[in-house]
Amino acid sequence: MEVARKKKREFMNWKYWGAPVPGFGDTQAQLLIVGLAPAAHGGNRTGRMFTGDGSANFLMPALYAAGFANRPTSDHVRDGLHMRNAFMTAVVRCAPPENKPLASELTNCGLYLDRELVLLSHVRVVLVLGQVAFKAYLDRLTRQGDAIPRLKFKHGQKYAMPPGLPVLIASYHPSKQNTQTGRLTSRMMNAVLRKVQSNLNRST
Repeated sequence: MEVARKKKREFMNWKYWGAPVPGFGDTQAQLLIVGLAPAAHGGNRTGRMFTGDGSANFLMPALYAAGFANRPTSDHVRDGLHMRNAFMTAVVRCAPPENKPLASELTNCGLYLDRELVLLSHVRVVLVLGQVAFKAYLDRLTRQGDAIPRLKFKHGQKYAMPPGLPVLIASYHPSKQNTQTGRLTSRMMNAVLRKVQSNLNRST
């Protein structure tokens, strides 16, 4: 991948992962977190979702505070991070140029998401981060034959899904573009995770 060859100055000594990034977390999880794609110098560098970039620095403290991670940081694959009742994945597995995946990338990578959702049989709540992940997840349900109503993305919204499907909750993506402008604050993220916890408690 070109982005793995054009390293940032601060990571010049790193050997970038530079390959499709797999999902990460508890395979028996009740919470599935679906993001957009590995960051060019985060997941694409480290080989793990939400690791070593600004999104990770924002998201992981919130997941830790909510009890979904054993530590508040995600720096590299040997940092000792373990997810608790949560699994993280993305709708695109390689870092797309300017974080804008092509339709063909979404289609090709959708097969990986399909397989993960089959294997993650204990999922009760799906938290989608951003509109692209929201649409891709709903498209996946439609492909498998579920009758999904027309839904509009809204931060903090819980959606009524057909019987047998996990609860769906939406959040803005924890990108720097959102967190540094105040569109998504720590308080807002914590409120979304409290809603996730509440729905998990109801399903047990």
